[in-house]
Amino acid sequence: MIIKDRRAPRDKRHLRLRRWVRGTAARPRLAVFRSLNHIYAQLVDDESGRTLAAADSRSKDFRGAHPRGGNVAGAKAVGELLAQRAKAAGVAQVVFDRGGYKYHGRVKALADAARAGGLVF
Repeated sequence: MIIKDRRAPRDKRHLRLRRWVRGTAARPRLAVFRSLNHIYAQLVDDESGRTLAAADSRSKDFRGAHPRGGNVAGAKAVGELLAQRAKAAGVAQVVFDRGGYKYHGRVKALADAARAGGLVF
């Protein structure tokens, strides 16, 4: 029986990106993870190993306004929510880490919404 590991190619791409993408206290890394039904984003300071702000489609803030998180509209809402939380944490500039995913669809929608919310990258 042949078993196809679907995550290995994404992990390779993500590790290749992480050689260059580093988050600092001044410019944290905006890390994106998407699953089939949800999307997650967080601001990470890689020097100290801390998460400064996070937003996902499973949180109560998100669920109150949106029934689903696995679509482009949900990704936009998560990007806006993350931008608000980043401003509250005093973060204006970030480094975008697409997590090995194509910059397309939900990942692009999240990034555009975060930019519209005031994050610079």
